[in-house]
Amino acid sequence: MSGELSRQNYGVPLYGAGWVPPAVNLSEISENGAVILAGGGGEGHSGVPNALVVAKIDSESLALSSQPVARLETGSDLPYRIAIHPGGEGVVCSFPQSCRLFEWDQGDDHALNLRSSERVLEQLEDVGQQLALTFNSDGTLLAVGGEDGKLKVFKWPSMESVLSNETAHSSRVKDLDFSSDGKFLASLGSGPGRVWDINQSTSVASLPEQRDEVHAFCRFSRSTDHVLYTATIQGNTSRVLKWDTNSGRRISSTIVVRDAVSAFNVSPDGKLLAMGTIQGDVLIINSSTLRVQAVVKKAHIGLATSLAFSSESRFLLSASMDSTARITPIRYDQGKSGVNLWIVLVIILLAVAAYYFKVAQVTPSES
Repeated sequence: MSGELSRQNYGVPLYGAGWVPPAVNLSEISENGAVILAGGGGEGHSGVPNALVVAKIDSESLALSSQPVARLETGSDLPYRIAIHPGGEGVVCSFPQSCRLFEWDQGDDHALNLRSSERVLEQLEDVGQQLALTFNSDGTLLAVGGEDGKLKVFKWPSMESVLSNETAHSSRVKDLDFSSDGKFLASLGSGPGRVWDINQSTSVASLPEQRDEVHAFCRFSRSTDHVLYTATIQGNTSRVLKWDTNSGRRISSTIVVRDAVSAFNVSPDGKLLAMGTIQGDVLIINSSTLRVQAVVKKAHIGLATSLAFSSESRFLLSASMDSTARITPIRYDQGKSGVNLWIVLVIILLAVAAYYFKVAQVTPSES
């Protein structure tokens, strides 16, 4: 894996980041995809705008374009978190008081733009700041969690309520993630984490915090075993905890870095985890062994706010409060080359052994 690609500065502190889904036609823009970024200076008088930014991946350098493909300013409202519909049906963005839908806009020239949708998400109007929002893998469910601790799940696009819990957490729903089959939802907030059965609309497991622990982020494995990973801060370290969500039992706990985690995600193929820190480092972690496979030191000058793998798990997008975003390519062939090297070494050793065996056979024995 390589992290030697320069970061790009887009002029606004970034809080949300993700990939334009394959369902959106990018053939005339970039063969390696495009990303959407959200952030800004808030509603004060800082002079820093609030905006959604779309950037493409340069085909030669595999870095983000220095100039955005599209940029949509959002006035005095800060776009904080985004949920990108996997089927290309737009982007739901959380603002200080409400959530709004933005749609992809492509003309005959296939240029990619964003526009504010005429559709109003009435169920998410005047609900206060939503700190976490996510679609399930097929885009049929949308989950949102607020600063007030309330959790809501809706069918998409009808916005029919599936689950609504006023006291899911005592305050601040920090993170949400659906299992790969969409049957379960994990939520983290004040107090223990919880796992919800979507069909039953009930909590089925609790993820308690031990002494000095704070569960910061959660992601389900991409298999059907419903294993859950949490990025958990304990003292001056960040750990990855692996959970059996059927019982709420901890399977393992592994220290990953001596720094506080500030962003976390899992690759679509389930093989890797990514962790960003408040010092701006980005780490790639093997999800099976929980060993760190690569570290991009000072990937950002400020803390990493968001991480997202591309749909084919080939690239990792990271964004930061320092207004920068960057792409880190994922190169799986390094592991293969290591295996090939061992094969070569074994062949050489066998050849040497065969040579000495042959020499020993033709050498006359001493009388």
